[in-house]
Amino acid sequence: MRRLFTRRALKRSALTLAVVGAAGVVAFAAWVLTPLPDGLTAPPDGAGIRITDRYGTLLRSTRGEDGARGRWIPFEQIDPDLIVAFVAVEDRRFWDHAGVDPRAVLRAARDNLAAGKIVSGASTLTMQLARLLDPGARGWRSKFRETAWAFRLDWHLEKQEILEQYLNRVHLGQSTVGVGAAAAFYMGASADELSVGEAAMLAGLAHAPSRDNPVTSARRATRRRAVALDRMVATGAIAFEEASRARREPALTRRSRDPFLAPHFTTRLLAANRARDGESVQLRTTLDAGLQAELESEVRQTVEQLAGRGVKQAAAVVIENETGAVRAWVGSPDFFEPRHGQTDLVTSTRQPGSALKPFLYAMAFDQGLTAASVLADVPTAFPTIAGPYEPRNYDRRFHGPVRAREALASSYNVPAVLLAERVGTGPFLHTLHLAGFHSLRRTADHYGLGLALGNGDVTLIELANGYRALANGGVYSNWRWDASRDDASPGDGRRVVSARAAALTLDVLADPAARIPGFGVRTPFDFPFPTAVKTGTSRHFTDNWAVAVTGGFTVAVWAGDVTGRPMEGVSGVTGAGPLLHRAVLLTAARYAAGQLPSPDALGLERVDVCAVSGMLPTRDCPGTREWFVPGTAPTERDTWVRGGRVTLPAQYAAWTTQAGARFESSAADEVIAMEEIAVPLHEDELAPRGFRIVSPADGDVYRMPPGVPNDYATLALRAAGERGVVRWFINGAPFVDSRWRLRSGAHTIRAVAANGAVSEGRIRVE
Repeated sequence: MRRLFTRRALKRSALTLAVVGAAGVVAFAAWVLTPLPDGLTAPPDGAGIRITDRYGTLLRSTRGEDGARGRWIPFEQIDPDLIVAFVAVEDRRFWDHAGVDPRAVLRAARDNLAAGKIVSGASTLTMQLARLLDPGARGWRSKFRETAWAFRLDWHLEKQEILEQYLNRVHLGQSTVGVGAAAAFYMGASADELSVGEAAMLAGLAHAPSRDNPVTSARRATRRRAVALDRMVATGAIAFEEASRARREPALTRRSRDPFLAPHFTTRLLAANRARDGESVQLRTTLDAGLQAELESEVRQTVEQLAGRGVKQAAAVVIENETGAVRAWVGSPDFFEPRHGQTDLVTSTRQPGSALKPFLYAMAFDQGLTAASVLADVPTAFPTIAGPYEPRNYDRRFHGPVRAREALASSYNVPAVLLAERVGTGPFLHTLHLAGFHSLRRTADHYGLGLALGNGDVTLIELANGYRALANGGVYSNWRWDASRDDASPGDGRRVVSARAAALTLDVLADPAARIPGFGVRTPFDFPFPTAVKTGTSRHFTDNWAVAVTGGFTVAVWAGDVTGRPMEGVSGVTGAGPLLHRAVLLTAARYAAGQLPSPDALGLERVDVCAVSGMLPTRDCPGTREWFVPGTAPTERDTWVRGGRVTLPAQYAAWTTQAGARFESSAADEVIAMEEIAVPLHEDELAPRGFRIVSPADGDVYRMPPGVPNDYATLALRAAGERGVVRWFINGAPFVDSRWRLRSGAHTIRAVAANGAVSEGRIRVE
């Protein structure tokens, strides 16, 4: 009885399943036979993105409405080699199956079971078209959906129609959609005039377009093209000899000048702006295509000239101060360079070196420091958790007591670290965050006092926009790329430092006399209009920065090697400096430089002070003019300088002792020759006194920096040991300047003091 009941149950279940299955087949067949939804296969109406500069010059486009890069290509106008290539690579039995390839399904099932995971999807061109028409999540459920739609598409569309739909919708990397856009972008050609190699290249991209396209990796793209050519030979579409010739074609030809300007800038915009089907997006940017092209040329020239010194990459950015409009954005010398060309060095984080010091000084000015305050530039050990921190200057010298103006303009390190200790690393980091340096994501304890010397990573655009805040009265606002906001006032501003502190900081950075002790008389930082300039070099000489601020715009440049390899003998003067100089002049030819914020207009008062002590001048110490916030100017006359000698108060005596100066003791005070403060002190000055040449040293060998204008390749002439006028002779000829231009060869340098003392040295310049 039980066995009979079981048999009846099985028969009923089988019958039920058969009925349900038959009903399912009928329903599926009815669904397949139902006409396709209206508009499903209609070509998108001009969908795409067009990026132009501020004047309407086309920089870059994806599927542009002018038909150059996204026009729907009818099947009859598609190169036969392109059709053959895609069929051979993606679906070799396309012409024989009904939308789904049973043999491919069985092969995929076998491979997936053997691997224990999905390694093959068996997608036909028709199934891929179904996914393009109805994109969604990937997985088994979507695979069943694609399979069903493949049957339906194959029933209602001819094979040629399916190919036309697929080839016009497939994504092929670098924001290109369809073979028409891809052919124009990569080859500068239309879809009906491709070579066999170019057709195979495009067919190879469909597998992994973002990874294997020739812009991202020429090596991977070439490898995928070889796979496509092998499959075309295997299907008999082309001969072996034809494939061999195609393999020798370059990966990226770009035979016509299809617009692809400001590549790093436009790539950033494309990543942030996506066009939807049926929508045409127009992006009119603030960029100036003419200035952009000129700066790209200067960046390439800088790298070519300094390549022998380890400079492999460079970058530049220009921002208009009032509006924050980006006028130029050069991310690398060559966007198509395979290793690092697409690394955008405007947004890559690197160590800025001394370029952060102005924000520290501006902060200190708000807390009572004046430009005449005397700071100590002497060997100093700062206790830290990791041990003593002993900063040194770029010139490996210490300069004793210096006024804040000279310390900032000449970029001395010890005074900056002393200020960081005084104001606190935490508040300093907070000020930098207010100035837009959001890349500084670590804590103040992590950076420590080294933050004053730029031990945290920032970006070039952050640096430029931070300095722009100083030009805008100490108020930060975002930079802008959208030309529709070109004339908008910065409504997102936040105060970083006071307007007075910002103006005083820029006044110091624009002071060529204050730069002389650190950079010499002739530098790339002298311009025919007011310009505040600052440089920065990372600790291991891998990064070289320079920033220039005028009343109208801010320019920031970077030079170095992204791999971290140190440069050889490249400083702000010889590396980023000349590039900055040319970039500023090119920008000033198009946009008014204007005037920097005036301390006078902000209520600061000018007072004569002694150049040594910062106190009021006397007959022994003539005055130099300095700006002061009302109420902060000195009220006492100088007591340091008497009869050509300097008497330092007892609290300052240790400064000169540490700096290696020679001075006499007088009661509780210490006495030092005035010239010995003015001349940078070197370790070898601990030797017995006597008139001698301090710079250059006898036997020195100098190398001419390549690509640097002769005016900037100079050598300081300094002597010590006797007061009075010193006459210089170079190779026997009188020389009346304080810096000598380097010339190749062996040279004799002679100094003669007023009392007849003579010092002579020999150097060689290579």
